[in-house]
Amino acid sequence: MTIINFPTRGQFPANLPTPSFTLNYGSDIEAEITRLISLMKAQLPALQQDNLRWLAVKLLENEADIIARVQTLPASRDVIEQAHAGRRRISQIYGDEADIAIADARYGYINGLTRQVLDTSQVDRYTLTDRIDRVVTNRILGLPIFLLVMYVIFKLVVDVSTPFTDWIDATISGPISTWLVNLLTLIHAPEWLQSLMVDGVIAGVGGVLVFLPSLFVLYFFLTLLEDSGYMARAAFVMDRVMSFLGLHGKSFIPLILGFGCAVPAIYATRTLENRRDRLATGLLVPLMSCSARLPVYVVFGLAFFPRQADLLIAVMYALGLVVAGLAGWVFTRTLFKNSGEAAFVLELPPYRLPAWRGLLTHTWEKSKEFVQKAGTVILSMTIVLWFLMNLPWGVADQRDSYFGQASASIAPLFKPAGFDSWEAAGALVAGSVAKEVVVSTLSQIYVGDETATAPTTRTFGQDLGQIILGLGQAVLDAVKTLLSLIPGLNFAEAERTSEDTALSRALRSTFTPLAALAFVVFVLIYTPCVATLGAIKAEYGWRWVWVSAFYQLALAWLVAVLVFQGGRFLGWG
Repeated sequence: MTIINFPTRGQFPANLPTPSFTLNYGSDIEAEITRLISLMKAQLPALQQDNLRWLAVKLLENEADIIARVQTLPASRDVIEQAHAGRRRISQIYGDEADIAIADARYGYINGLTRQVLDTSQVDRYTLTDRIDRVVTNRILGLPIFLLVMYVIFKLVVDVSTPFTDWIDATISGPISTWLVNLLTLIHAPEWLQSLMVDGVIAGVGGVLVFLPSLFVLYFFLTLLEDSGYMARAAFVMDRVMSFLGLHGKSFIPLILGFGCAVPAIYATRTLENRRDRLATGLLVPLMSCSARLPVYVVFGLAFFPRQADLLIAVMYALGLVVAGLAGWVFTRTLFKNSGEAAFVLELPPYRLPAWRGLLTHTWEKSKEFVQKAGTVILSMTIVLWFLMNLPWGVADQRDSYFGQASASIAPLFKPAGFDSWEAAGALVAGSVAKEVVVSTLSQIYVGDETATAPTTRTFGQDLGQIILGLGQAVLDAVKTLLSLIPGLNFAEAERTSEDTALSRALRSTFTPLAALAFVVFVLIYTPCVATLGAIKAEYGWRWVWVSAFYQLALAWLVAVLVFQGGRFLGWG
């Protein structure tokens, strides 16, 4: 077809060539095209040199820019009304919009033409993608394969990142803290500033940055699944489960995105067709274990279940899906009971091998957001918490500080869940700003005083050598772990565990293993962070912000109590 380039002054170009081929759209559509052509010839002389058939088809397809251009011509009102009437008649005949009927005619012709000119009798209709899908989307095997894939990812998150986590922890608590103390001592900084920088900033922000390798590994493998095309298959596999909940498989995509961050996952609900599905899915997204919760899982897993830390992480991610499923089942039968449901239509892209550069770029971009948050939100919260834990000025016991008193006032609420200390309550309150702050607060409370507070005689070169050697050992250990995944190879140390940190020792003196598990479950479910609540407000309004905040807080308390009391009943306490 000839494409008309409309000039800015409302005049149509002249002397356009007439196409040699004309597609027949069927008698009903052709009749409407003929009516429009006749009317344009009679009432719009400015178009006499134009491809009137192309214009007529575009008007019937309700092309907004074409209609706007035609409306700039004198006496175009009858043509616009005739086009509108033609669209209405086509819709009544075909039972669909006119543009859909016209597109169907085009594709019908293309299909018929290809059948005539192509010989597909010798072509294998089953591609490699089809063969893989016969297994990974199988009604019986699909779900177990998906769960196995996710477990392997979480195992890699722990096993591959642990050497780097230990290296960062040793670097921050060792050379970096020493350099900072030496510098502050050299400039004769006051004691309160030394405490703020070492016990506050280093203990708080450093306690979170330790888990950057875990997040990097998680982001890498989630990006790998997404870019390879498997994530769409996961949504397809979960369609039956989601249908039981009153949703459909497409709602599973925002939930999976919630494993990275709930904010973009909330915005991803825009792809759902109706408001009912968008709201229901948006209320479930914050129940997913976002990357901000991962440091909590890792630090408690390595402190209380060092040999099963990967299993704890997998259980937390699975529990988030289970709780979201139960909540969805309730929502679609109460809040959204009378709302309509949309059909599940999802395109499954072909499998492809992601480019390494793209994988690393996407992984770094997501990890950079975490580092930026550590440099802004977490740093700000760390400074505020340090002041609150040292006011009234000169308080000897943090329990007597403003922060300790406020935390202690709400701590009894968590006694049925097994963690009624003021430290745990304070970490949860601070974590409502950002879930990573839970770890930084605990680190600030427990580890602040144990951070190096006196200069040492080690030289800068010795410290730098220690850092480089530590990094090399971490890389070697991570490579051994990866190679050990190959059947028959076992380069990793059989009993290797993470180094016992000061925070781990402090947590074990405060929590029992069962109370620690209940605490981690509470962190999984309770009130979304401020950024997520902002996204919910932007997408759905203030009403749903309060619904999300309060229902998750109540649900977190209930599930944590069930975990703790149920564990005690079974004799696990």
